[in-house]
Amino acid sequence: MSERAARKETANVVWSGSWVAERLGVELVGNGAPGGDVELRELLGLALRRNPKRAHLLVSNVLGKHVPQRPSVVYGAGFELGLRVRELLGAALAGRSVVLGYAETATGLGHAVADGLGVAPYLHSTRRPVEGVARAGGFEESHSHATSHLLLPEDPTLLGTRGEGRAGEPLVLVDDEFSTGNTVLNTIRALHELYPRDRYVIVALVDMRSPTDRGRLTEFAAEIGARVDLVARGTGTVRLPDGVLEKGQALVAAHERAAEAGDGRAAAFAAGAGSSVPGRGTETFCTRVELRWPAGVPDGGRHGFTPAQRASLEAALPAMAARIADALDGDARRVLVLGFEELMYAPLRLGTALEDHTDAEVRYSTTTRSPVLAVDDPGYAIRSRLVFPAHDNPADGPGERFAYNVAGAGFDAVVVVVDSTADTPELHARGGLLAELAAHTAHVLLAVVPSYVPYASSPAPERQEPPMLPEPLRGPVFSSYGPDDVGWLLQDLSDTELEAPTEEREEAIQSGGAHYAESLPVEYQPSADYQDLFKAALDLSAARIARAVGTVTETVLAERSPRPVLVSLARAGTPVGVLMRRWAQHRHGLDLPHYAVSIVRGRGIDANALRWLAAHHNPADVVFVDGWTGKGAITRELSAALAEFEGFDPEIAVLADPGGCVRTYGTREDFLIPSACLNSTVSGLISRTVLRSDLVGPHDFHGAKFYRELADADVSGHFLDTVAEHFDEVVDAVDAEVKELLAADRAPTWDGWAAVERISEEYGIHDVNLVKPGVGETTRVLLRRVPWKILAKRGAGADLEHIRLLAEQRGVPVEEVDELPYTCVGLIHPKYTRGATGADGKAVASQ
Repeated sequence: MSERAARKETANVVWSGSWVAERLGVELVGNGAPGGDVELRELLGLALRRNPKRAHLLVSNVLGKHVPQRPSVVYGAGFELGLRVRELLGAALAGRSVVLGYAETATGLGHAVADGLGVAPYLHSTRRPVEGVARAGGFEESHSHATSHLLLPEDPTLLGTRGEGRAGEPLVLVDDEFSTGNTVLNTIRALHELYPRDRYVIVALVDMRSPTDRGRLTEFAAEIGARVDLVARGTGTVRLPDGVLEKGQALVAAHERAAEAGDGRAAAFAAGAGSSVPGRGTETFCTRVELRWPAGVPDGGRHGFTPAQRASLEAALPAMAARIADALDGDARRVLVLGFEELMYAPLRLGTALEDHTDAEVRYSTTTRSPVLAVDDPGYAIRSRLVFPAHDNPADGPGERFAYNVAGAGFDAVVVVVDSTADTPELHARGGLLAELAAHTAHVLLAVVPSYVPYASSPAPERQEPPMLPEPLRGPVFSSYGPDDVGWLLQDLSDTELEAPTEEREEAIQSGGAHYAESLPVEYQPSADYQDLFKAALDLSAARIARAVGTVTETVLAERSPRPVLVSLARAGTPVGVLMRRWAQHRHGLDLPHYAVSIVRGRGIDANALRWLAAHHNPADVVFVDGWTGKGAITRELSAALAEFEGFDPEIAVLADPGGCVRTYGTREDFLIPSACLNSTVSGLISRTVLRSDLVGPHDFHGAKFYRELADADVSGHFLDTVAEHFDEVVDAVDAEVKELLAADRAPTWDGWAAVERISEEYGIHDVNLVKPGVGETTRVLLRRVPWKILAKRGAGADLEHIRLLAEQRGVPVEEVDELPYTCVGLIHPKYTRGATGADGKAVASQ
């Protein structure tokens, strides 16, 4: 069927964005041309997702990802865009261009655009690392649920030779939508540094930039000194009323609650119900079809796809489609060809060929990583969803995958097309994709395309270089700190739900069911009284903190390196690192590099962050920075972790060392550091770091969240500025103190560790990890864990006012004791389970 016929087919049908539009007031507005609004609605529907930045989702009707569409319509949309690019460039430049598509959504679209160009090689980004293939580049997609993109061409010169210009060789970048332009422009900027060229063409099905974003393209082209064109099928914008994000989040939450309660068919679909038929266990859910895929033809563009390979595939398609048609039930009148995540082009072309070999109505879509709310309403773009586990052993760990608008769509047969890497036991298991499909269609066919392995005939290299790691995240895109204050060697998990109630986290951690770094506590929101107390504490201690900052910084400059690279342990160390950097700049005019990395007790420091540091700086200049020491657990953790890396000094520089754990410190007094009073709102709005196998792959940085929504409560800048205002007045005291310290014996005494062991046994806890010494650690116990009691040094004054207030708010007793080496100690509820009570006042009864 032609595209015009497909358009007629959908005429007078309810728009698949009306449900969202009516409830949220979202509008799709065309480019002002006659019929522009209508054409935009033909191209796009609307759905909802749980996302702190954008609740609505534009759902393409011609992409073949979320909405099953005729393969000829999907392929034709991309091919026509390729023809337009060819016309724009002219035959000569088109013949020297390279097409780059984006994973996972635009891999098939980009390939179709390359086909329209006719003579251009094609490459798409990927989230699947492949052993033995060198990385030619990579980039981040900040708004996505899975952000890291790799570029893994088999031909290392496909994109160019590093540092050499590619004049007269345009790069054509293809994505499904051009909304803000951030992802594509960031890609061009990164690649332009490596392989500069004078011409870029951006291709998208829809250009949905706001008026503000439209002017950026011209400015960007001038910035890099190249021509940048844009080719799009449809043009318009999205109008969002005030409060749409909050309304959208409330709608999603309401429907998810309904789904959990099993409230009706729509809720069942939304929850992914309609799972595999009970009792089917290890049954075969499918019929295999032997495709006889042509030798030497890649399964897609992950490693590049040449015009010659395209010709080989075209010649083989009719015979492969005939084999699929022969395997179909003769009564099948409605057939879905279902691709798999990045594998979009091969199933799409099989679908277009199948349209020529059967009288059945053929549709095409693919599975996806992207979680979207499903609502069974004709005015909503995602009517149903199937949920199943990943089945390709992904590098970032197991996770849920989805197939939309398949359940309840009336397909008589589904042809599942995967590559051989994804043909695993998980695919065939109960609850796997094939079983889920078998519950909704009479006939499931499986066609497996061999996964292309570059250099298959060559021996693997003896040593593979680690993949290129992304550049540090910086404010204001990530954190409320300025871009020069700190570079975060982390990945942005802001769109991921990681928070869990404190009590649930504590029970899971203590039972061994979860590690503390696998989830986040709900961010503590201080009361008005507590905020006033923070301000008062800051005013009281700012000068003392400034003196400690100066002392530790001058000690580092004198003993460690004249131009140190400051590397804070996120997140408690980050404000201290920023202050040390400001001191060096204010006092000596030094512009010191400063980064923040993740270290996790029991799991070590982020090895990828260390590799990045070693590639960009001399490891001998790296000075690790933290806020304070407690019993010294992180000090020991860092020392053990760095044993595997050459050149790094495991000595930590801290603001306060009451535990006697390090040689480089600003003070050994246990006093209130106001940055310990709060969580993200005094640390650049960044969460504690996260390390979880389904989110952090072997080549990823550890993760963290940026709580943009807490901007109104942010005091990070106020804390830094207040302390820095006292730098000049403490200079003389710092100089005197540093002179004394450099001549003194500062060997660690580990007095804190001995005290913790004694307290652990004395109070019947028998686990030093549940004893948190010092003002800073005690504050963390009250903010993040389930506290049992607080031990306070008798007579401690203003340094403990916030501790007493927090303890009162949580109903935690404060016990004054003598001979305590710290100002206070926080005890976590031992053997915690919800509802547990202590039989003897010391230990909680075992369950």
